[in-house]
Parts: sequence; structure tokens; C-alpha cells
Amino acid sequence: MSADGTPRARVLVSVAELAADLRLSPGPDPADGAPVLLDVRWALGMTDGRERYLEGHLPDAVYVDLESELAAEPSPEEGRHPLPSASSFQRSARAWGLRDGSRVVVYDTVGGLSAARAWWLLRFFGVDDVRILDGGLPAWVRAGYALESGDVVHAPGDLVVRPGHLPVLDADDAGELAETGTLLDARAAERYRGDTEPVDPRAGHVPGAVGAPTAANLGDDGTFLDDEALEARFADLGLSAAGAGGDDDVLSVGVYCGSGVTAAHEIAALACAGIPAALYPGSWSQWSNDDTRSAAVGDRP
Repeated sequence: MSADGTPRARVLVSVAELAADLRLSPGPDPADGAPVLLDVRWALGMTDGRERYLEGHLPDAVYVDLESELAAEPSPEEGRHPLPSASSFQRSARAWGLRDGSRVVVYDTVGGLSAARAWWLLRFFGVDDVRILDGGLPAWVRAGYALESGDVVHAPGDLVVRPGHLPVLDADDAGELAETGTLLDARAAERYRGDTEPVDPRAGHVPGAVGAPTAANLGDDGTFLDDEALEARFADLGLSAAGAGGDDDVLSVGVYCGSGVTAAHEIAALACAGIPAALYPGSWSQWSNDDTRSAAVGDRP
């Protein structure tokens, strides 16, 4: 996989790079040890992710169940997809075959909107070398590479997770950041405005948050926009790598969505542009269940 040192190369891997790494096409000499491939086949309302995986997936890819392996039990107090505990995530990661030092590639069929949750969690729990396959399974198929069917089970790994490698916000933090920094709402524009709310108790957004639908970080082919386009998009929102600063300033930008899944995709896009950001895991599903917290409606002020 690419190791050119750019922010984008720390987040994404192209189909061509992955194919070369797996020795499926000509290219630079692959690094020692093939990456572990994780198939995160999920979307809101999807109930047949595993069945779709069994029908066809990247070679040797392991299925990851977002609901049970990338989230704790939902509750009104914590939201629809709370972060899993360290012990729970470690059990899952070891079941996927991950070891200390493993390289990981995550993918899905929706432009990384669900795979980014795995990318973020792995980074949060201390796995350093993890990337999202840019364009996911559709890009792999368009490039002419074959899929495999059936289940894949690796020998258990021995990964030891260490949480806390990426910043997180609680509800109080998110409300404060919306006033003192930039809090991005990664949901679709109609949900941000409060025109509709198909899932959560109340419509609207965190007061002061800025609408920035994460789907707008993708091109028509489901791959991430190039660096120049991403930088321009975030500049329109008042964000830049130059203004992001170092670790001391990381909490000047935060992101939430409905339940902390697609917000991770926004964080990945921001990372490609060199802008660090914190995740509010509880997101709108937590905020809207708390009657003490107000909801704003309408377009960005």
C-alpha cells in the first residue's frame, strides 16, 4: 500500500495499490505480510449485509457486523451506536485475525460511509496502519478484479487494544464546541435543517453546528474527492490544515451525524485534507433523546 507520507495516504488506499499489495497485478514490490481485509457491509435499514458478503467479497476478506462488533448496545442515554468497550472490541478484532502490527484495509459498497466506522475505531484503539479502500467493492469490480464467495475465518489474532488514540466529544463538549469552534453535522441536508427526521425523536441539529453532508466528500463514482477539491470544500466551511494546528488544537473541529457512523467518514475526509477532528459518538441520536438540550432548525446561520 502507498506510503508516500501524505495525509491522504494515511487514510485511503486505491484499488490499484491494494491489488499490487495482494500480488494480483503488476506494481511495486508488496510489503511483507498481506493486509487483513475487513468487509463492513452496512447501511441504515440494511439487514442482509452478511448475506450480501457471502455472495461476493474481496479475496480473503472477513465480514464485520457493524451493529454487534463496531458498537455497544443502543440506548436513549448513549445513542444508537455507542462505542464498544475495549474488551469487546479486542475480542472482535482478534476474531478477525488481527495481531499487533497487522496492516488493515476496510471497505464497503457505499463509498466508505460504513467502513469508515471500522477505520476510526481501529485507529482509536491503537491500530496505526489501517486504510479505507477508496471506492470500495464497486471500484474493485470496475477495475476487473474477481470476488470470492462464502465465509472467511482467520486464525485468532492476539491484538492488544489501547483506547484513546483519537479524540472524542461528549454531549457537553459538542455543545460547547459548536459555540467556540466548528461542529460539523455530517447528516443529509434535510435532516440537518429539520425538514424530516426518519429515525430519531426530534428533528433539527445541535445549535451552532454547521451542516456538511459527508456524502458530498465523494464523487459520482463513490471515491473520495481529490485533495484540492476536499481542501476547497472545507475552506468554504472556514477550515484549513494551516488553521488546524497541532494536537493542542485538535478539538477546534468536531463532527457528529445520526449515531456516530457516517461522522467517521467526514473525519476521514478531513484527515485527507490534513485537518484533525474529534468524533461525537452519541451524535443526534443521543442529543435528541435529552429533552434538556435544545434543537435548532433551518439552514446554517
